Amino acid sequence: MSSLEKSDVARLAALARIDMTDADQDRMAGQLSAIVDAVAKVSEVAGDDIPATSHPLPLVNVHREDVVRPSLTQADALAAAPAAEEGRFRVPQILGEEA
Repeated sequence: MSSLEKSDVARLAALARIDMTDADQDRMAGQLSAIVDAVAKVSEVAGDDIPATSHPLPLVNVHREDVVRPSLTQADALAAAPAAEEGRFRVPQILGEEA
């Protein structure tokens, strides 16, 4: 069983620029030790024949070809707009931005 010391947690907190109290460091030392132990147990049973994985299910990206299809014309898209200007939707100004 590995054990992280309070000084290890203090060093990690300093590297991450996290201000931690002594009580936080004591608590985190125990919690981080439990995490390190859990990873060590997985490493013990994971043999060379088991591939590393980041997700229990295989993930596949679904891609489709970009195909040009008929769509609305600019005039059709703006036809139902409450306001349009120079071929674009006109929306109210926000945050005091200058036009």
